[in-house]
Amino acid sequence: MSGHSKWATIKRAKSANDAKRGKVFTQLGRELVIAAREGGGDPDSNFRLRLVLDKAKKANMPKENIERAIKRGTGELKDAGTMDEVSYEGYGPHGTAFLVEVLTDNKNRAVADVRHVFSRLGGNLGADGCVAWMFSRKGYIAIRPGDQDPEEVALVAIDAGAEDVEISDDLIEVYTAPNELRPVQETLSKDLDVENAELSWIPQSTQSLDEHATLQTMKLIDALEDLDDVQHVYTNLDISDEAMAVFENSAA
Repeated sequence: MSGHSKWATIKRAKSANDAKRGKVFTQLGRELVIAAREGGGDPDSNFRLRLVLDKAKKANMPKENIERAIKRGTGELKDAGTMDEVSYEGYGPHGTAFLVEVLTDNKNRAVADVRHVFSRLGGNLGADGCVAWMFSRKGYIAIRPGDQDPEEVALVAIDAGAEDVEISDDLIEVYTAPNELRPVQETLSKDLDVENAELSWIPQSTQSLDEHATLQTMKLIDALEDLDDVQHVYTNLDISDEAMAVFENSAA
């Protein structure tokens, strides 16, 4: 699980500029469309929609964009094309496992773009099932503890149904079974700053590389996430603090 929060942190920092923010709004808009299409436009009865709405509000996505995306999903707006959810699997330049989630209106374009990025940066796109078995579907919750005792927060999370809790300097990461994400998230949200809550693919074990190989792999992650159709990139790469610092400096 190591590396999940580090990469999320650097991606938030990189999203601060307008170009990246536009990409984030596009991703969130597509997620809203799919969530509303599958579960309706009421966040009280559609938990997936509620999770995406929380992310959209934290990203300061304009209200009209949010409402338009939901209406497209529910069919109230007829200008929405067909969106498909697709997953691709592959390997990084040094054998790390990659799981890439895509939302697209053109699967041929999406797979061509993903394959091109893998090839350009030394990885390769694999067959369905080649690495998915290395990941487990989990609920993931990130919390900023503030003045709260992290150990006490961890106990509250476990009592609420969490499977595992990891504590770092400024972040508490909570992992749940998929069906326990909602009750755990609702319990923790009462008194804590929940920064993120989502269903995620968590590696069952991680792979460590030297700094040079780690940075090469991180460039592949970054390039895949920059593709318009890509929503999420998951990998079993264990990112060291040293490699993260080098990557942050190069991306600044």
